[in-house]
Amino acid sequence: MSYLLVFCRCLLALVFLASAASKLRGPTAFRAFADSLRMMRLLPERVVVPVAAAVAVTEAVVPVLLVPLPIAAVTTAAFTVAAALLATFTVAVAAVLDRGTPASCRCFGGTAASFGRHHLARNVVLSVFAGIGAYASLGDPAVTTRTVVLAAPLGAVATLIVIRLDDLAALFAPLTPPRGFG
Repeated sequence: MSYLLVFCRCLLALVFLASAASKLRGPTAFRAFADSLRMMRLLPERVVVPVAAAVAVTEAVVPVLLVPLPIAAVTTAAFTVAAALLATFTVAVAAVLDRGTPASCRCFGGTAASFGRHHLARNVVLSVFAGIGAYASLGDPAVTTRTVVLAAPLGAVATLIVIRLDDLAALFAPLTPPRGFG
């Protein structure tokens, strides 16, 4: 269980850290995130900016709570907050896809890729890892140096895959010929 705990802790801490940093790195980045929420057409206009701020701050708090502390309840709470946030994201993405709303994902800042099923799948998978992490944090983790050396790099690699998912999806997407070709 300790390998799973370290992997999940590393994965989710780095994913939420990257996500929060992309939104909080400056006013332009935050405004782009708030605009992406606005484009989703799921929230009344008056709450878009406060919800954007709450999301960014919550994303910033999760990695802090996932720092290895001797208090298992804090770690379990961090995984629970992460799972709740990811479940909310999953429902929002599903609603956007169901409505066919042309909204973009500003999950990690730079990309303005439209929401797709891969975003939904990503959030579901991350939610599962948050649940696994919460469950693993309930027992005596007995984390050793060996555990960290083996599991943390895997969590870091998984984080890179999550963060660069839009690029990977575009890389493997079927090619469409330009208009007027053939």
